[in-house]
Amino acid sequence: MTFDPTDEQLMIRDSEEAGMLIVAPAGCGKSEALALRVQGMLRRGVAAGPRRILVATFSNRAKDNIRERLRVHLSAAELRDKITVINFHGLSARVYRSHAAAIGLDPEWTLPENDWVKEQCQRAGLNYGQSAGVDKVLQRVKQEALNDAEVLQRVEEQGNRDAISIEKLRIQDAQLTYDDLPRVAELILARDEVAELYRAHFAAVIVDEFQDLTPQQLRIINRIGAGRTTYAGDLAQGIYGFTGARPEEVYDQIADEVGEVVELAESHRSSPAVLDAVNALVPLTQGTALTCAAPDSWPSGGLAAHVGHVSAEEEATWVVKVAKAVFERAPGQRIGVISRITSRRRFIDTAFSEQPGLEVHRWDDGVLDTETARRVRTILASIDAAAVLAAADSIDFLRNFAQFHQIQDPADRGALADALGWVLELFSDGVKPAEISKRIRVGDNSTLLTRRGVHLLSGHAGKGQQFDWVIVIGLEKGNIPFFEAKTEEALLEEARVLSVMMSRARHGLILTHAATVPALNGRVWAKEPSQFLTADLQTTLTDAAGIVEWFEAASWPDIAAR
Repeated sequence: MTFDPTDEQLMIRDSEEAGMLIVAPAGCGKSEALALRVQGMLRRGVAAGPRRILVATFSNRAKDNIRERLRVHLSAAELRDKITVINFHGLSARVYRSHAAAIGLDPEWTLPENDWVKEQCQRAGLNYGQSAGVDKVLQRVKQEALNDAEVLQRVEEQGNRDAISIEKLRIQDAQLTYDDLPRVAELILARDEVAELYRAHFAAVIVDEFQDLTPQQLRIINRIGAGRTTYAGDLAQGIYGFTGARPEEVYDQIADEVGEVVELAESHRSSPAVLDAVNALVPLTQGTALTCAAPDSWPSGGLAAHVGHVSAEEEATWVVKVAKAVFERAPGQRIGVISRITSRRRFIDTAFSEQPGLEVHRWDDGVLDTETARRVRTILASIDAAAVLAAADSIDFLRNFAQFHQIQDPADRGALADALGWVLELFSDGVKPAEISKRIRVGDNSTLLTRRGVHLLSGHAGKGQQFDWVIVIGLEKGNIPFFEAKTEEALLEEARVLSVMMSRARHGLILTHAATVPALNGRVWAKEPSQFLTADLQTTLTDAAGIVEWFEAASWPDIAAR
């Protein structure tokens, strides 16, 4: 469904302010606004001559999304000759390869093909907590502009022996990780003569999802486009504090930098019922309340509901019944079943695996390109999982079995490395090779975005996506908010995670929780509903009986068509 540009989007396009902040909550047409902003800049001659506009995103999926919107508003020649769309790691890698020698670095160090630190933790036999500790130390230290010697010194001061060992190995092997790329890019761009090259090349900068920026990434952007950058995003979707993002700190710096702030507050994604529920969380998320752009266009006004269950198993059985009820009435729709953490979703996964007639997509399963899928399935057909786990180095064992080192193309090597890491994790969880083979899907991550059926995913994985229906499961204390969230800042981010999950919904939203949930060790825990299920939120939600009434009265042909 397409929309004519709103007055705010046209204002964004036509504004001559070099620096702009666009506050754009979920479903408010942010990507469209950014594409129109670029169109307006080009029409005004902002990128005259050989100069270009830099569009920076956080993921390949976001990169593809903004590129698609740009294709609508720009000519093929403009997109090719005037626009550079790149994610932050790609930008950092480009700066490193081109200018490392300017600060005495070797530009030929190995760029990351996969999560190298995680791989070393697996090799060292570290458990989840130990691996998380290593990752936290290295990530925190490397978000400062430090050289390798300074990084190692800081890591040694932290006293984490595993982190020290892994960092020494990285330097010895001349390897860069995903945390090293922005670190070295910041060091390089600190040289004025290098930064000036980028400022001369890029007449303007666009940053999508400003709330995901780390202070380090903001410093990189400022070296290239200070005062000439358009930032778009939403504080209420700031859910990546664990990667170093600092939404409020970054927002304050951006607000001081730009000359104009534009707020989008009309949702084109969600029904009035869904928006009422999402708006009820605004006091917890510090976000922006939204209005529905076309409330009368939503059949039956949409649905928002809340259901409690005796057990997680009962919850899973009930969710399957709801999914079947939707598909009986609207077979082509998409249902997102979203959990804060993957382990809480295991009852749902099991319940749907026992329903062969439903099309089910697990977002944490392997979605592999055709050649990688062929290689992995061949491996799984003849490999012994026990032998892999018993090997002195399970990763090397798997790679040798897969003849990994015979693959020359870096992209193919990276894809297979990621796939083998996924296989090893499942082996460690006791999953059999034949079962893993069945869970492989061929294509790329974009194939998940439009497929009908049930989509099983985590809250963070779903950011930026939308589903006709969303069922948020496990709305219990200890899960939402997560039990490790103790500080005010952490609880704020947890409320935002819930808001992000809820705001993925178009027609309908259902929140569920269970009174008892078995732990992985078999112990059954009594659970209380989440404190985020506030009185204000509950007033926007119907109950199980209300769901039945709504389903019976709703105009399903219109729902299926919208």
